[in-house]
Amino acid sequence: MTMILSQNAVRALMLAATGLDARPDSPAEKLDVLATISRMAVLQIDTIHIVARSPYLVLWSRLGSYQQRWLDELLADGALFEYWSHAACFLPIEYYPLYRSQMLHGQDRLRKYAHEWLAEHRALADHLLGHIRENGPVRSSDFERTDGQKGTWWNWKIEKQALEILLISGELMISRRHNFQRIYDVREQVLPSWDDAQIPTVAEVQRILALRAVQALGVAPARWIADYFRMSGSATPKIVRQLAAEGQLLTVEVEGWNEPGYVHPDNQVLAEKAAAGLIQPHLTTLLSPFDPLVWHRARASELFGFDYLIECYTPAPKRRYGYFTLPILRRGQLVGRLDPKAHRKEGLFEVKALHLEPGINPDEQLATDIAGTLRDCANWHATPDIVVRWADPPEFAELVRRALDG
Repeated sequence: MTMILSQNAVRALMLAATGLDARPDSPAEKLDVLATISRMAVLQIDTIHIVARSPYLVLWSRLGSYQQRWLDELLADGALFEYWSHAACFLPIEYYPLYRSQMLHGQDRLRKYAHEWLAEHRALADHLLGHIRENGPVRSSDFERTDGQKGTWWNWKIEKQALEILLISGELMISRRHNFQRIYDVREQVLPSWDDAQIPTVAEVQRILALRAVQALGVAPARWIADYFRMSGSATPKIVRQLAAEGQLLTVEVEGWNEPGYVHPDNQVLAEKAAAGLIQPHLTTLLSPFDPLVWHRARASELFGFDYLIECYTPAPKRRYGYFTLPILRRGQLVGRLDPKAHRKEGLFEVKALHLEPGINPDEQLATDIAGTLRDCANWHATPDIVVRWADPPEFAELVRRALDG
């Protein structure tokens, strides 16, 4: 008999699968950071620092207060590696064979560009590799710009380009970070025991990533799955259907969908609990714009009714909500977004604006829940003083202020 999931059950299952239904019962430890990343499979990297940088914030949303240095240490320890996946990501080291296969055999635009660039600049790349082998790991900032131009994201100096291309091709890896700056080293120093004979085929990689995407999402139609690891949008649904036909994925029926949903066998018990209404998310937290729950904007809209656009790339006069708004997750719903800034020197956590979604009741209990997560987030940032400037609806700001004072 096919399992039937309501929309509420789908949301509950997805939140439980990604660790956003409830916080752990005990304070986080270093290995909890690794377990959380393994649960999500990928941790997207972004450098915007209005509040904690995105990878650290994604972990806080699930774990609560923890030591940010643990993520840096896990990278330096070799438990994680950095590579292009959903975007630039931290990944569990167990995934390295999958991405090494893509480095060598991938035919997507990124890998093709890297091979073309290296063919044109091989002498520079070899010189840079020789420099690292002789002198040790480097940062991009170790190389002075000599063309008189200002470096930007779109206008990297040639050495920065070479470092990034060699990272894509797999000749370099990120050995660690210092003050969030990447430190590049040759692969044989970072993974001295690696042997390319260990890599799976491209077809095997696609199947494994499709399975892991379904597992990380909890439940998904085929059309959602390719986005998780930026796989082929045309090929992935066929792979998913084949995996289901082989019994490696479970097929479920979802109310309101005219297509099957897929569940990883490891999540079967969780899915059964969701179907029976036994998963009741009660976590209230703030999300990074690059959190797996919301990074697929169409999915967030369809499943949670939450239309979201990060506006840091939008000209200021055209912004509706703010530069770096954070979605507010409350008890299984995306109830709003807030525009924050952590003033670290002053110890101040500023909420420039807090917007509730249409139809959300701005009552005292909601204010209490949001105030609680604001306190947690501010204390974790070491900015314990909180100021709420404005809210929509306007009267809700005062309710949150009272809850913060209570």
